Amino acid sequence: MKNLWNDKDAKATKKTGQNEDLALTVYATRLLGRDSDLVLHGGGNTSVKTTIQDVHGRDTEVLYVKGSGRDMATMEIEDFPALHLQPLQDLYSLDRLSDAEMVSALRGAMLDALQPMPSVETLVHAFLPYKNIHHTHSNAVLALSNRAEGEDLCREVFGDRIAVAPYSMSGFKLAITVLEADSGKDGILIPRHGLFTFGDTAKQAYRRMIDLVTTAVNHLAEAGGQGIKAAAIPFECAAVSDIAPVLRGLAAIPGKEEGNFERFILDFRDNKDVLDFVNGADIERYANAGNVTPDHVIHIKPKPLIVGDLDAATEVMDAYEADYKAYFDRHSDGSQIMLDPKPRVILVPGLGLFGLGRTPFEAARAADLAECTAKVVTAAESLGDFEGASEADLFNIEYWGPEQEKLGTAGDKPLLGQVAVMTGGASGIGLATAQMFAGAGAVVAVLDLDGDQASEAASGLGGLGLACDVTDADAVKTAFNEITCNFGGVDILVSNAGAAWQGRIGEVDEAVLRKSFELNFWGHQNAAQAAVSIMKAQGTGGCLLFNTSKQALNPGRDFGPYGLPKAATLFLMKQYALDHGRDGIRSNAVNADRIRSGLLSDDMIASRSKARDLSEKDYMSGNLLGREVMADDVARAFLHLALSPVTTAATLTVDGGNIEASLR
Repeated sequence: MKNLWNDKDAKATKKTGQNEDLALTVYATRLLGRDSDLVLHGGGNTSVKTTIQDVHGRDTEVLYVKGSGRDMATMEIEDFPALHLQPLQDLYSLDRLSDAEMVSALRGAMLDALQPMPSVETLVHAFLPYKNIHHTHSNAVLALSNRAEGEDLCREVFGDRIAVAPYSMSGFKLAITVLEADSGKDGILIPRHGLFTFGDTAKQAYRRMIDLVTTAVNHLAEAGGQGIKAAAIPFECAAVSDIAPVLRGLAAIPGKEEGNFERFILDFRDNKDVLDFVNGADIERYANAGNVTPDHVIHIKPKPLIVGDLDAATEVMDAYEADYKAYFDRHSDGSQIMLDPKPRVILVPGLGLFGLGRTPFEAARAADLAECTAKVVTAAESLGDFEGASEADLFNIEYWGPEQEKLGTAGDKPLLGQVAVMTGGASGIGLATAQMFAGAGAVVAVLDLDGDQASEAASGLGGLGLACDVTDADAVKTAFNEITCNFGGVDILVSNAGAAWQGRIGEVDEAVLRKSFELNFWGHQNAAQAAVSIMKAQGTGGCLLFNTSKQALNPGRDFGPYGLPKAATLFLMKQYALDHGRDGIRSNAVNADRIRSGLLSDDMIASRSKARDLSEKDYMSGNLLGREVMADDVARAFLHLALSPVTTAATLTVDGGNIEASLR
C-alpha cells in the first residue's frame, strides 16, 4: 500500500486563520478516505486534540473529530465538530453510560451546536491519550482478523507494534475496552471492527496506518492458499435485463393501499472479484457467515439473498423474509420496531450481484459494501474459513439509535424509488417533465434522438441519458434494456417524443403521412410495448403517460399529417388501459396545446398563427384564460396523473381552455 503523504500538498490544505493541526488532519483523512480498501461510505474516523481560543479569548483544549456518517474522502474543515476535551475525558470515571446519556454528553461538549453530530466513536478518541488518532476498516486487516483464531493470527503478524482488543460495540463500552488494551504502541486492532493508529502528528498516524495495512497485505500475499473454490454453474444465466425486473419486483414492499409499493433501485456489479465470490462452491456458508464489520449491517442487512434459480426466486425471497423476522424475534427485547425484511444485496451465481436502495446512491453504497465483502471474504478464505460478525453483534448495531441516525432519510418524495423514462426528454415538455419527476424523487432516464443532449439533460438530474430513435423498435428495446441494467426496471413511461408535419390531407404526399405515423403513433407504441414488458416482469404495476395533443380531438386546418396519428395514439392509450389494467398498469394521456418547444418552434408558431390570421401573441394565448400555456404546466399534469393510483384511461386537458378541444 503506497504512502501518499506529500508535505507540500499537506501544507497547502491550511487556509488563513485555520487551525494547523485540524488542517493536517483533514488532509490525512482525505488520503485515507480515497482508498476504498480502507474505508467506504462514512466508515472510519479521525481526530486531533489541540488548543484553540474560545469566545472569551481563553485557551481551550478541544477534540476535533470526524462528524458522524461523513465521507472521509471529501472531508472539509466544517465536517469536524469541535468538542471540549475535559468533559469527555471525565466520563471515563463512570461505571456505565447509556446511549442516550452519551449522546447528550457529546452534544453538551460541542462548542458549536450547529456543527455535525460527532462520530459514535468519539469517546475512543477522547479517552486515548494520543494527539492524532486514525481509524479505518482495512480490507486486509479484516481478512486476517475475521476468523476463529483471528486475534492470535494478528498478534503473530503484527508482533509488538500493536495491541489487540476484543470486539466491543461502539460507544462507551468500546472506548473503555480500547483504553484498557492500550499499551503505548503504534495502534490497536479490534477483530471484526478495524484498526486504530496513533501519532504525535497527523503524518505519523497516517504513516503507521499505511505501514500496518501493508504488513497485512503482504502476509496475505505470501501465506494465501487457493481462496474460494469455484463451483460448476449447471445452467446459463439469463441476461441482467431479464433478471433485474423480476428481482426488483420481489424486493418491492407492498404499501398500505392496494396496488402501491415502496420500490428499490438496483445497482449491478459483475467484476472478477464479484464473480469469484458468487460462483464459489461454498457460497451458502461464507456469504451467511456475518458481515465483515458490524457497521455494514445498517446498509446491507445481516445477510444477502442468494438466488440460484430464477424460477424459485419467489420462494427464496419468502424464506429470506421469514428468516429475517426470526432473527429479529431472537434478539429483540420488545423495545425495537422491526425494519423491513427485504434484502439490500442479492447474489446471483453465474451472473453477479445487485445492491438495492431507495435511491441510486443507496443502491451503489450497498453494492460497494457487497464488493468489499467479496474482497475480504475471498482473502480470508485463502487462509481458512471466514468468520464475520456474530448475529447478536449485528442486531445490536442494526437497531442502535446512533447508527440509524447515520442513515438520515431519503425524504418522503412521492416517486422515491421509482424509475421514470422520458422520450423526447432533452428539451421542451420532455425536459420539463423529467425535471419535475426528478424533483418528486424519481430516477429519470432521458431518451432523445440527440444522445449528447439527452446525456446533458440527464446529468443535471442524476439520471441516465441515451440516444434513441423511438421509430426503431430494436433501438427502443436496447435503450430499455440499458435502463434496466442501470436501475433494475421501469415504473413510469412518459411517451412524449413527436414532431409536427403539415399539409392538406387530400394533397399531402403519402411519404409525409407515413413518416408522421412512424413517429407520432409507432414511436409511442414501441416505447409503451417495451415498458409494459418490464412492468409485467416486475409485477408491481406501472404507469403509461402519452402526450396526445389537442389535435387528437380538435384537428387544425392543414394539420392532418400530425393530427391523425395523434388521434390514433389517444385510442392507443385507451387500449393499453383496457388490456393491461389487470396487470396493475395505468394508462393516461395529456391533451396539451400550443407549448413552445422543439416541436412548436418559432417558425411553426409563425406559420400556425398566419393560418388562423392571428398575431403570434394572440395565437399562443388564444384560450379561455387568455394565457400562454408553458411546458411546466404540462409536466405538472403528467406528474398529477403519475400520482393518481386509481386513474386510468383518462385524458387531462392542459390548454388554458379550448371548448372545441374539450372532451364531451
